[in-house]
Amino acid sequence: QVQLVESGGGLVQPGGSLRLSCAASGISVSINHMAWYRQAPGKQRESVASMSSRGFTNYAESVKGRFTISRDNAKNTVYLQMNSLKPEDTAVYYCKGSLTGDYWGQGTQVTVSS
Repeated sequence: QVQLVESGGGLVQPGGSLRLSCAASGISVSINHMAWYRQAPGKQRESVASMSSRGFTNYAESVKGRFTISRDNAKNTVYLQMNSLKPEDTAVYYCKGSLTGDYWGQGTQVTVSS
């Protein structure tokens, strides 16, 4: 059974940082295409960052230079380091793994507010 469990969300002031974690079981983050998505209230879910099995990364224009996706194969975990956070980054952040199918985590709330 595949499980993706996100953690690390919370309330942070503008300009602050957070690191999200996505702990995977049932799939290997090293061979799956892993990605972070987010969904703000009233908006569609959008891709934020992704990493291929070879380690190639891709970012949405809105987060380039501020967010970094990484993985720890030994811990079977994917991370999203978020710096210089803005109020418009407020959303529920989801982890997704794709290989033989698409697997989603339950999401973690990130709120950027003063």
